[in-house]
Amino acid sequence: MRDFRKLEVRKDSIQLVVKVYSITRKFPDTEKFELTSQMNRSAISIPSNIAEGCSRSSTIEFSRFLEIALGSSFELETLLEIVKLINLIENETFEKIFTILNLLQKRINAMKSSIRK
Repeated sequence: MRDFRKLEVRKDSIQLVVKVYSITRKFPDTEKFELTSQMNRSAISIPSNIAEGCSRSSTIEFSRFLEIALGSSFELETLLEIVKLINLIENETFEKIFTILNLLQKRINAMKSSIRK
């Protein structure tokens, strides 16, 4: 079993969750059960799936959970683009979180590639 608590990518993905929550907290109440909920859930899914994958005994299973985490990150990216287009976040905020998210996606993908070798 892998120690998920030591993985920097998991720690960084938790910091991303905190950033997403700080953004969605400012959304109007009308988005509480729509974009707010969806963004928060997709962000939470990233570190959760990394942690769950660490508990799996096979490399193939761990890789599958990393793929799920990566998929959640792409979902979050899409949601961020939508909230930017409908003016729920400023461009500067979008650029900052998008940069963090993109780096995280690359790191998850690299981890997935490295464990399959």
